[in-house]
Amino acid sequence: MNPQQVPLVDVIMKSTVPGLDVAISRISMAKLEPSLLGQIDGHFRLKETLEQVRGRYNYIFIDTPPTLGLITLNSLVAATHLLIPIQSSFLCLEGTDDLLETIEKVRKVANPNLQILGVLITLHDNRTNIAKDVVSRIAHVFGDKVFKTTISKSVKIEESPAYKESIFTFAASSIGAQQYQKVAEEILDRAKN
Repeated sequence: MNPQQVPLVDVIMKSTVPGLDVAISRISMAKLEPSLLGQIDGHFRLKETLEQVRGRYNYIFIDTPPTLGLITLNSLVAATHLLIPIQSSFLCLEGTDDLLETIEKVRKVANPNLQILGVLITLHDNRTNIAKDVVSRIAHVFGDKVFKTTISKSVKIEESPAYKESIFTFAASSIGAQQYQKVAEEILDRAKN
């Protein structure tokens, strides 16, 4: 069946976390992007699809690929808030200008209410000078949008997806779980304002 023909409600599944439902994507989603090219409403498809379920949930999180293609563009059009994860490495900082430019274009053309909720620094190694320099640059660009909590490099965080578990079930007492808990609290605080 064509991915565009499957209703979102048929894809949503209960997760092992109480109160958390997920709509898992597959690699076949990559085929969706070319089919959206040239369609006049191609960048509104996700927004229209989410309308089917928006009333069921307090929050809907959309995880996108780390590219600025049509799937990501659809997410920016559908979203109210944007959480930007940036690894604290030099190359990861390079794409921020393109991202900010795309956000501004989306605001002007398709979603004037899109807001940056925050910037989350991930895979941070506080021991390296380059990581400290990148964090300083991120703070210079995004100011108070940068979350107070950073996510450190962690073996447990890297291992948990391999076991198909969240960091909270895989290693609940780890530093990574504690950091993600703090970030979740910051997200909720910011979303309320």
